[in-house]
Amino acid sequence: MTRKHFAVAIIAAAMVAALASAGAALSGGTATRTLKGVVGPGYSITLKLNGRTVKRLKAGKYKIVVTDKSSIHNFTLEREKPSKPKLEKDLTSVAFTGTKTVTWTLKPGSWRAYCSVHETYMHLDFKVTR
Repeated sequence: MTRKHFAVAIIAAAMVAALASAGAALSGGTATRTLKGVVGPGYSITLKLNGRTVKRLKAGKYKIVVTDKSSIHNFTLEREKPSKPKLEKDLTSVAFTGTKTVTWTLKPGSWRAYCSVHETYMHLDFKVTR
């Protein structure tokens, strides 16, 4: 192989690698991410992404898997600011125990995950950004 052919082969390989990397990056942005919420059995509520407590999320569609471990709590998500349009969803009811999964699009703003019976001390606030 001549130097010229070798250089062309190297450039072609680099271009293929760059295109593959760009394709992976673009397709990764469209995957639905999974949030895991837990309420109870005591007076606790969590919401995690990849095992880490949610503090900030990118706006978009999420699969939300909630495990409700107590019949005296529920799991609600609400966008607090801006308050209009009202975005609030009870993912589990007070009497329910078990696991529920929903898919929901989170829009930019200040959000709260909470138990509506004990919201004063059972809540988690987070931001959703563009």
